[in-house]
Amino acid sequence: MRQLHLKSLVASALLLGTLTGYGTAYAQGAPQAITEKRTNVVQLASGYRASKLSGADVYNRNKDTIGTLDDLIVSPSGDRGTYAILSVGGFLGMGKHLVAVPFNDLQIDNRRVVLPDATKKSLEALPEFKYAPD
Repeated sequence: MRQLHLKSLVASALLLGTLTGYGTAYAQGAPQAITEKRTNVVQLASGYRASKLSGADVYNRNKDTIGTLDDLIVSPSGDRGTYAILSVGGFLGMGKHLVAVPFNDLQIDNRRVVLPDATKKSLEALPEFKYAPD
Protein backbone atom coordinates (compact mmCIF):
# COMPACT_ATOMS: atom_id res chain seq x y z
CA MET A 1 0.00 0.00 0.00
CA ARG A 2 2.78 2.38 0.96
CA GLN A 3 4.64 1.58 -2.27
CA LEU A 4 1.50 2.36 -4.33
CA HIS A 5 1.18 5.72 -2.57
CA LEU A 6 4.85 6.49 -3.28
CA LYS A 7 4.42 5.60 -6.99
CA SER A 8 1.38 7.88 -7.14
CA LEU A 9 3.36 10.77 -5.66
CA VAL A 10 6.26 10.21 -8.08
CA ALA A 11 3.86 10.08 -11.04
CA SER A 12 2.20 13.31 -9.89
CA ALA A 13 5.57 15.02 -9.51
CA LEU A 14 6.65 13.93 -12.99
CA LEU A 15 3.39 15.16 -14.50
CA LEU A 16 3.69 18.49 -12.70
CA GLY A 17 7.30 18.86 -13.84
CA THR A 18 6.32 18.13 -17.42
CA LEU A 19 3.46 20.63 -17.39
CA THR A 20 5.52 23.45 -15.89
CA GLY A 21 8.10 23.00 -18.63
CA TYR A 22 5.65 24.09 -21.32
CA GLY A 23 5.56 27.74 -20.19
CA THR A 24 2.06 28.54 -21.47
CA ALA A 25 -0.69 28.70 -18.90
CA TYR A 26 -4.33 28.19 -19.76
CA ALA A 27 -7.20 29.34 -17.60
CA GLN A 28 -10.63 27.98 -18.35
CA GLY A 29 -9.43 26.93 -21.80
CA ALA A 30 -8.29 30.41 -22.88
CA PRO A 31 -4.62 31.24 -23.48
CA GLN A 32 -3.28 33.89 -21.15
CA ALA A 33 -0.70 36.40 -22.27
CA ILE A 34 1.11 38.64 -19.83
CA THR A 35 3.22 41.38 -21.32
CA GLU A 36 5.77 43.17 -19.26
CA LYS A 37 6.81 46.69 -20.02
CA ARG A 38 9.58 48.46 -18.19
CA THR A 39 8.47 51.70 -16.61
CA ASN A 40 10.71 54.56 -15.66
CA VAL A 41 9.49 54.76 -12.06
CA VAL A 42 11.47 57.92 -11.29
CA GLN A 43 9.80 59.76 -14.17
CA LEU A 44 6.41 58.27 -13.32
CA ALA A 45 6.71 59.43 -9.70
CA SER A 46 6.87 63.04 -10.90
CA GLY A 47 3.47 62.64 -12.57
CA TYR A 48 0.13 63.82 -11.24
CA ARG A 49 -1.82 61.66 -8.79
CA ALA A 50 -5.54 61.38 -9.45
CA SER A 51 -6.23 62.06 -5.78
CA LYS A 52 -4.39 65.38 -6.06
CA LEU A 53 -6.19 66.40 -9.28
CA SER A 54 -9.66 65.77 -7.89
CA GLY A 55 -11.34 69.09 -7.21
CA ALA A 56 -8.95 71.04 -9.45
CA ASP A 57 -10.36 73.86 -11.51
CA VAL A 58 -10.43 73.25 -15.27
CA TYR A 59 -9.54 76.11 -17.59
CA ASN A 60 -9.74 76.72 -21.32
CA ARG A 61 -7.00 78.29 -23.44
CA ASN A 62 -8.32 81.79 -22.56
CA LYS A 63 -7.71 80.97 -18.87
CA ASP A 64 -11.47 81.01 -18.16
CA THR A 65 -12.59 78.60 -15.42
CA ILE A 66 -14.97 76.20 -17.18
CA GLY A 67 -15.49 73.53 -14.53
CA THR A 68 -13.98 71.35 -11.84
CA LEU A 69 -12.41 67.91 -12.11
CA ASP A 70 -14.79 65.72 -10.13
CA ASP A 71 -13.31 62.26 -10.74
CA LEU A 72 -11.48 59.94 -13.13
CA ILE A 73 -13.08 56.76 -14.43
CA VAL A 74 -11.44 53.87 -16.26
CA SER A 75 -13.83 52.50 -18.87
CA PRO A 76 -14.98 48.92 -18.29
CA SER A 77 -15.17 48.30 -22.06
CA GLY A 78 -12.42 46.96 -24.28
CA ASP A 79 -11.04 50.40 -25.20
CA ARG A 80 -9.63 50.79 -21.67
CA GLY A 81 -9.99 54.56 -21.95
CA THR A 82 -9.81 56.88 -19.00
CA TYR A 83 -12.36 59.66 -18.71
CA ALA A 84 -12.37 62.84 -16.69
CA ILE A 85 -15.68 63.61 -15.01
CA LEU A 86 -16.09 67.37 -14.93
CA SER A 87 -18.53 69.35 -12.84
CA VAL A 88 -19.86 72.29 -14.83
CA GLY A 89 -22.12 75.12 -13.72
CA GLY A 90 -24.03 75.26 -10.50
CA PHE A 91 -23.21 77.22 -7.38
CA LEU A 92 -21.80 75.73 -4.17
CA GLY A 93 -22.52 72.22 -5.46
CA MET A 94 -26.16 72.97 -6.30
CA GLY A 95 -27.33 72.48 -9.88
CA LYS A 96 -24.01 71.16 -11.10
CA HIS A 97 -23.92 69.27 -14.38
CA LEU A 98 -21.48 66.35 -14.66
CA VAL A 99 -19.98 65.49 -18.05
CA ALA A 100 -17.43 62.93 -19.22
CA VAL A 101 -14.54 63.89 -21.48
CA PRO A 102 -11.63 61.70 -22.59
CA PHE A 103 -8.75 62.21 -20.20
CA ASN A 104 -6.37 62.51 -23.15
CA ASP A 105 -8.18 65.71 -24.19
CA LEU A 106 -6.96 67.40 -21.00
CA GLN A 107 -3.59 69.08 -20.72
CA ILE A 108 -1.94 69.26 -17.32
CA ASP A 109 0.76 71.84 -16.87
CA ASN A 110 2.13 72.87 -13.47
CA ARG A 111 -0.91 71.35 -11.75
CA ARG A 112 -3.24 73.41 -13.94
CA VAL A 113 -5.83 71.35 -15.80
CA VAL A 114 -6.68 72.73 -19.25
CA LEU A 115 -9.31 71.67 -21.77
CA PRO A 116 -8.15 74.10 -24.47
CA ASP A 117 -11.10 74.40 -26.86
CA ALA A 118 -13.95 74.04 -24.37
CA THR A 119 -16.29 76.63 -22.92
CA LYS A 120 -18.85 76.33 -20.14
CA LYS A 121 -21.60 76.34 -22.79
CA SER A 122 -19.97 73.61 -24.88
CA LEU A 123 -19.54 71.42 -21.78
CA GLU A 124 -23.10 72.06 -20.57
CA ALA A 125 -24.32 70.92 -24.01
CA LEU A 126 -22.74 67.47 -23.51
CA PRO A 127 -24.93 64.62 -22.21
CA GLU A 128 -25.15 64.57 -18.45
CA PHE A 129 -23.03 61.91 -16.75
CA LYS A 130 -24.51 59.99 -13.83
CA TYR A 131 -22.56 57.61 -11.63
CA ALA A 132 -23.77 54.00 -11.61
CA PRO A 133 -25.09 52.83 -8.23
CA ASP A 134 -22.50 51.05 -6.09
